Amino acid sequence: MAVTGPHPTTVPTLPAHTDPDTDRVLDSGLLHELSYAFGGPFHFLLPHRFDANLAAFRAALRDAGVEGRVYYAKKANKAAVWMERSAAHQAGVDVASAGELREALGHGVRGEHLVVTGPAKSDELLRLALLQGCLVAVDALDELDLLITLALTGTVRPARLLLRRLPPAQPHSRFGMTTAELETALDRCVHAGDAVRMEGFSFHLSGYATQPRADLAGELVDLCLKARVRGLQADRISIGGGFAVDYSSADRWHTFLAGQRPEHYHAHKTFQSGDFYPYHSPVAGADALRTILATVPEGGRDTLAARLKDTGTLLMMEPGRALLDRAGSSVFCVQGVKDRDGYRIVTVDGTSLSLSEQWFNSEYLPDPQLVTPAGRARGGAVHPACVGGASCLESDMVTWRKIPFPARPGVGDLLVYPNTAGYQMDSNESPFHDLPLPTKVVLDRLDGRPRWRLDRRPAC
Repeated sequence: MAVTGPHPTTVPTLPAHTDPDTDRVLDSGLLHELSYAFGGPFHFLLPHRFDANLAAFRAALRDAGVEGRVYYAKKANKAAVWMERSAAHQAGVDVASAGELREALGHGVRGEHLVVTGPAKSDELLRLALLQGCLVAVDALDELDLLITLALTGTVRPARLLLRRLPPAQPHSRFGMTTAELETALDRCVHAGDAVRMEGFSFHLSGYATQPRADLAGELVDLCLKARVRGLQADRISIGGGFAVDYSSADRWHTFLAGQRPEHYHAHKTFQSGDFYPYHSPVAGADALRTILATVPEGGRDTLAARLKDTGTLLMMEPGRALLDRAGSSVFCVQGVKDRDGYRIVTVDGTSLSLSEQWFNSEYLPDPQLVTPAGRARGGAVHPACVGGASCLESDMVTWRKIPFPARPGVGDLLVYPNTAGYQMDSNESPFHDLPLPTKVVLDRLDGRPRWRLDRRPAC
């Protein structure tokens, strides 16, 4: 029987887009076996979706007639399988630490296919990047000086680098160099001679709007032309990441935002709509790239695609979340249920640290699906329940919202959070209380009964 209380049916839902591949996994019966085997929460990964997303980005470049390269932003998910897929498809990888760089190399990604980003890079990281022929996005003048010194004294190959531009529209960003700093950097690249191969410019831009990204890309093309006059290679630009993922429909998303109220959350937790990731995006993934390429940058007359082709400029991008769209989900097992006034508190076998949106003082909103030992719950009643973690902290809430489940959650049931591969799985993971970190399981085949294996990333 459903829990009764004040207006339980008005709790807003946010169903994720239907995904046949995920549905096959949920209906296979495999998840309960894996939950029993691992004795804790786990994530399942769908590498073929990564392949499809990568192919979509490459198709957008090809259709626009633009030469470009896609680099997977490794920070979005630490699983080794994404390195394996990048290596298999000769894709690049964006790394920001010596550990990430070594991990990519260890799974077959070639050094020349790596771009090293991040602020204030360590000596160790720069030395390793030089030795492996990686491309380095230089963020500051002192970093450039160190890289040139290392190239002059420690290696037999030139330092490959991009100069990162501070976005004029985001002057308080901690990433990139001002116009004056870029002028100084270009002087130093020229004077470094053969020790440096200055290949172009990059930027780090917050947000998902396409016009600002096209505008700044157009500015970088102009910077390349000026650098070429000074004898530098300057034949590529990187527009970074910032390709949104569309998790739910426009109607569902706007209805959710309009309807949510503090009473829909445990302990009347309040969130402003601006605290949430935009779970609906009308232009997402590779379609966002198509839009950027078809946009006329501010002050220009031609589209960005035309400008890139006319100037012989290669376009680089570093998507993370967008390459992982629908490429994995997170699974928690219910280990306790208690009644409250009009709803239930479900406690699962993991913590909110394994669903990282809480890191941003926010909430992962796509509805989890309830999977009982008999299969997915599909009843018509409403059983609102929030979801707490297994730690001793009041704030350890996997989901503050009172999810309107179609059946009463019970001990041993599973909650499957959809589409969590992009940034949710391990950005904030912690073995707090000595609880095990969720295992990552790779599903290589979905026809018939899924075939699975453990991800090959070594334990840290």
